[in-house]
Amino acid sequence: MTIRPELIDKLRAKRDKLIDHVSPEKLEALHAKGLLSARERLLTLFDEGTFQELGLYAAHAATAFGMAGRSLPADGVIAGNGYVGPLQIAAFSQDFNVVAGTLGKMQARKITRIMRHALKTGVPLVAFKDSGGARIQEGVDALSGYGDVFYTNVLLSGVVPQIAVICGPCAGGAAYSPALMDFVIMTRNNAHMFLTGPEVIKAVTGRATTMAEVGGAEMHSTVSGNAHFVAEDDRHAITLVKQILSYLPANNTEDPPHNLSVPIEELEDPGINDCIPDSPSEPLDMYSVIRRVVDNGELLEVHAGFARNVIVGFARISGVVIGLVANQPMVMAGALDLNAADKVARFVRTCNIFNVPVVTLVDV
Repeated sequence: MTIRPELIDKLRAKRDKLIDHVSPEKLEALHAKGLLSARERLLTLFDEGTFQELGLYAAHAATAFGMAGRSLPADGVIAGNGYVGPLQIAAFSQDFNVVAGTLGKMQARKITRIMRHALKTGVPLVAFKDSGGARIQEGVDALSGYGDVFYTNVLLSGVVPQIAVICGPCAGGAAYSPALMDFVIMTRNNAHMFLTGPEVIKAVTGRATTMAEVGGAEMHSTVSGNAHFVAEDDRHAITLVKQILSYLPANNTEDPPHNLSVPIEELEDPGINDCIPDSPSEPLDMYSVIRRVVDNGELLEVHAGFARNVIVGFARISGVVIGLVANQPMVMAGALDLNAADKVARFVRTCNIFNVPVVTLVDV
């Protein structure tokens, strides 16, 4: 069967319009704030030329109230897979420039489709969250869509790594999905994750709050513990995603990416004695010990700002990926409290799921 040239030209024009729907002026404004567009986030994450998109031509429910006839490029979410180095990744990126990235029936279907692809093929999932919440025009269909997303998050839990990157608002129902994932990264100035905003809180309780107090990156990384990492901007967040993936296997049936070509050194390290204070009443800085134990002194600390009386993170020892758990005597004498116990327990469970051996340094 021969396809008419004018039909091919029409399809190409439609594709180009869907891909380039964000104007240059809008892109410039986003870049000035440290933001990338939804498509730029994926193209920055994946190795050049490896991104394969799914569902570009998806359209919202035509019966949605007030939405008939409206064009929503890719229905507000870009999904697909590609490679980050040797590792295949599945990912989706919500597009705040399309009806505030709100989730409807078709967007939920695209998201769960790429999630199930990650589950079936055993590859990590990266989710860029930038959404105003449920698309109220679609009513109960939008809420049902959230249920499907949460259910699929649970199916993936403990099978493949799930990383959420909060790049903008993550409001209402949208906030539940990141909480079900393994790692949450928030950008410092642009990301907000909350169930109820300041206006509703004031209307119900009379208390005046700010967006930062309710759901900012600083609060979630130090008070609630919901955010594992804080990034300065979108590009830094993507760098953190790649660092996390460099320590994790593709799924729970594989080993982490150990570098077994590194020789095991059994040399004595007398310099480590200098890390120990002369007086037992002075606290030991556990970071000074960690730097001498792990390869190249490199530690990818998880929950760095939360429950600082313990330290958890990923590192390598003689090329072998390890999860490190340590008391930090410089804070609360390294004693365990509720937050520290939660922090350690969650991290150790993650290491257990993905076959990462745990090294524990104790001074409490």
